[in-house]
Amino acid sequence: MAELRFSALKEVFSRTPLEVSLPEDHISQYFGINVFDRTKMERYVAHEAFKAVKKAVEEGTPISRPIADQVAAGMRAWAMERGATHFTHWFHPLTDATAEKHDSFIERGSNGVVIERFSGNVLVQQEPDASSFPSGGIRNTFEARGYTAWDVSSPAFIVGTTLCIPTVFVSYTGEALDYKTPLLRSLAQLDKVAVEVCRLFDKDVNKVNATLGVEQEYFLIDEALYYARPDIVLADRTLMGHASSKDQQLSDHYFGSIPDRVMSFMIDVEFEAYKLGIPLKTRHNEVAPNQFECAPIFEETNLAVDHNQLLMDLMRRVARKHKFRILFHEKPFADVNGSGKHNNWSMSTDTGVNLLSPGKNPKGNMQFLAFLVNVVKAVNDNQELLRASVINENNSYRLGGHEAPPAIISVFLGSYLENMLEEVATKVKDKKMTPQEKTEIKLGLGRIPEILLDNTDRNRTSPFAFTGNRFEFRAVGSSANCSSPMIVLNSAVARQLNLFLNDVSALVAGGRKKDEAILQVLKKYIIDSERIRFNGDGYSAEWHKEALKRGLSAETSVPKSLRAYVSENAKKTLVETGTLTERELDSRLEVELEKFTKKLQIESRVLGDLAINHIVPTGVRYMTTLIDNVKGLRDIFDENDYMRLAGARKELIVSISDHISMIKKLVADMIEERKKANIIEDPMKKALVYESKVKPYLEDIRYHIDKLELTVDNEMWPLPKYRELLFTR
Repeated sequence: MAELRFSALKEVFSRTPLEVSLPEDHISQYFGINVFDRTKMERYVAHEAFKAVKKAVEEGTPISRPIADQVAAGMRAWAMERGATHFTHWFHPLTDATAEKHDSFIERGSNGVVIERFSGNVLVQQEPDASSFPSGGIRNTFEARGYTAWDVSSPAFIVGTTLCIPTVFVSYTGEALDYKTPLLRSLAQLDKVAVEVCRLFDKDVNKVNATLGVEQEYFLIDEALYYARPDIVLADRTLMGHASSKDQQLSDHYFGSIPDRVMSFMIDVEFEAYKLGIPLKTRHNEVAPNQFECAPIFEETNLAVDHNQLLMDLMRRVARKHKFRILFHEKPFADVNGSGKHNNWSMSTDTGVNLLSPGKNPKGNMQFLAFLVNVVKAVNDNQELLRASVINENNSYRLGGHEAPPAIISVFLGSYLENMLEEVATKVKDKKMTPQEKTEIKLGLGRIPEILLDNTDRNRTSPFAFTGNRFEFRAVGSSANCSSPMIVLNSAVARQLNLFLNDVSALVAGGRKKDEAILQVLKKYIIDSERIRFNGDGYSAEWHKEALKRGLSAETSVPKSLRAYVSENAKKTLVETGTLTERELDSRLEVELEKFTKKLQIESRVLGDLAINHIVPTGVRYMTTLIDNVKGLRDIFDENDYMRLAGARKELIVSISDHISMIKKLVADMIEERKKANIIEDPMKKALVYESKVKPYLEDIRYHIDKLELTVDNEMWPLPKYRELLFTR
């Protein structure tokens, strides 16, 4: 095993950057070349069919089978011109990955000759096996039937020689088995109610899109070192490894010069991403060694989620080409920064207005204020549900660390905007307002653009921070499907906007003018959501105490946090808005609990195997070497010199023996606790036992292994060390 480690290191040092062949054209000339977007659809599909699809995307109208046949014919013609031979329905099961089953275009013709065909029936719907995907009890193993249905709002694309058609994935009974179905429902609900709110200020608004820009953090390690670390291969993270003497203390990696080999990888990723219409904008070194980030221009949320899932798959494939392995795990290395997926979320209208950006006049600023305050109120009322949407076994190692926001959900607005809300809450009167009071408020609203221009800072310790014209949900984990937090956020805001409309209507019906009614409702929301607004250091112990005083949840247990999915509040936010049925909501909890338990189960098995089969034998071998050395000293030196020289060696032997004994005992105890947990049938009870009884052994066993790493001869140590994993490129 030690030979494998040094062989891997030798292989890494022999690497040279891979040559990347790029077209001479500008990016704009090949951007989206492998995407069947509207421009290509208009060229390959009859005008009638093109108009029907366009209407379906913009208004949600159904597509008839004859229209689907026309679209399918045009899509196949375009795809085959691009070299496609197969097609697949591409969907997002509840595994956080994507799924696909490839079929060729060929069919047997009436005269026995093979022909290429792609019908509207096949485009619109297929029937993959649903039995092996997580369903949370919705489907039994013997009930295998599931359906994928075309998502017309997300364009088809080509990867290699396969035409990929984005789809939803539902059970035989029509219940959602994926992330996309409830995401689309939440977006439709948000669009509907946000348009109604916009029309309080602008009658021309007919459509509101939630927009999303996803910053993606990741680690790169050489594939030779990757294969020499079974824990990374099987658990996606290091389950052992002493900290490197130097890691990120000097902040010299952050925004530093990008290494040549990594730059070759990034350029290759961008080239392939641009062909798939993914608008990557930013690339840079992140805080930890060998950690990097890429970020696209914002897009409509459904498309942004599809693009992020596609990008992660693309990055994995390109990394292999460059002899790298990419790690999306939230905390692959202890004691250095983990990776997140910052979700930059906003809403925009079909009139070109960003609803979280102040307008050019008091009315536009009133609209901005209305949406800003309602989003903050939605977060306040759904703080536990929002945490449940991002917390899992992976992310539990990152949240609350000093590289990620705490598990306590709070909102950062910045001191100037915070003062503006306080000013509105103070000046708005519950009674009928005088013209002078209204004028003062309008003058105050007029200052918002000026305030935000230069005085809106960022707060990296806040889970949900306003950054000038959007909110940045920083608590999302790097390996997650962004749909999960976006489903909750969209639904929470949709529910809150509905409440806002009802409250304003009630005041107007009672004789208040519309503007005055809006301000009075916003004043109430500003006061009611005061507890969630926090501009300070989210890492501080003082904030933890203060948050508890404010009634905010500081729960860090994953299973206990996930209980928020079946709370009464969750039913109001997700069921009453039509995002999920109650059965679907219950199933989400069961799926997340099962994933949590299985990941801990895998990690404990991997660690036990490595500890007993690799680490303990290495420790024994080195201890035997020391024992032989001590015996040899007696043959050479007299008793006095022997006692003087052998003392330190004997202490070392005892220390190694103690660590080996503790590792063997802890592994045996962990296995027994795992056996007890495995017979528990209730998913919540099982997850809680795994968290409280099994998970602590991971750290306890690691402690003794890491102590041995510092003691055992470097030439004998079987696994690549942190200094090699993090600094060898």
